[in-house]
Amino acid sequence: MIVVSGIQPTGRFHWGNYFGAIKQYVELQDQADAAYYFIANLHALTTVRDAKVLRQNTIDAAIDLLALGINPDRATLFVQSDVPEVSQLCWLLMTRTPLGLLERCHAYKDKRAKGLPADAGLFTYPVLMAADILAYDADTVPVGEDQVQHIEVCRDLASSFNYLYGEVFVMPKAKIMEQAARVPGTDGEKMSKSYNNTIGIFDDPKAVRKTIMRIVTDSRPVDQPKDPETDHLFQLYSLFVGEKEREEMAARYRRGGFGYGEVKQALADVAEKFFAEAREYRKELEAKPQFVREVLGDGAAMARKRAAEVLQRAQSACGIKY
Repeated sequence: MIVVSGIQPTGRFHWGNYFGAIKQYVELQDQADAAYYFIANLHALTTVRDAKVLRQNTIDAAIDLLALGINPDRATLFVQSDVPEVSQLCWLLMTRTPLGLLERCHAYKDKRAKGLPADAGLFTYPVLMAADILAYDADTVPVGEDQVQHIEVCRDLASSFNYLYGEVFVMPKAKIMEQAARVPGTDGEKMSKSYNNTIGIFDDPKAVRKTIMRIVTDSRPVDQPKDPETDHLFQLYSLFVGEKEREEMAARYRRGGFGYGEVKQALADVAEKFFAEAREYRKELEAKPQFVREVLGDGAAMARKRAAEVLQRAQSACGIKY
């Protein structure tokens, strides 16, 4: 199994990033024959226009991923733009991409509906994503449900290219990360920076506690029983605890006789403990910038080696390598 996935450096990582993706990355690196994880700074250019901010976000993302458990001895961690073969492969795929296919992509239509500018980068995002996947002969792509359509686009493009030029690309499959759609933000909607409802992984614990205490809940009386399955506080608490603690909290909800403030305090406590080790490791990594640069450099070298093989295969097949 060869796994590939990327995460955009559009800001500091939050709980949704961890439970929706990074946690699965860490687990998969021990199961895969090879795992390629990249910081998708080329994709981020569609939203981050400040060069200084993008550079800092990219370094912060690398440190965060290492602190949260990405092991460079088990996975290849690199920055997307450090593998130029992907951009070259993207153009080859572009020449086989129907406009109608991109116009039907939900992510593009959703962003347009929110009034975001319709630049070519946003429109062709799925083609670059396809190149990201196909460049490493990946057969497994961990994604949330909102990204499944992009994997189907990737498969369509790979199939079209293979039909025309021969068996060049490995056909990848999506590995649905079920948790990705179930991380509620402070407002109960899906946790997302675009909704301004996130809780940062490496924010100061006191600031995190204040954010949690400000989460809006319903106005049911303290003594009234509550349904845990429909409450986003309970859903957040469940992310951090085992089955026993989860059932104990669920039982309290059903009995009633407690206030949401107690749940908020419990959530803040378990979250602080859960990320404590990662926070300490992150401090160590911040003091070792050369080590982080070496990890990214070594990762890029390994990724380029694999991507160069795939690119040469594709170039030879379509006739631009002679």
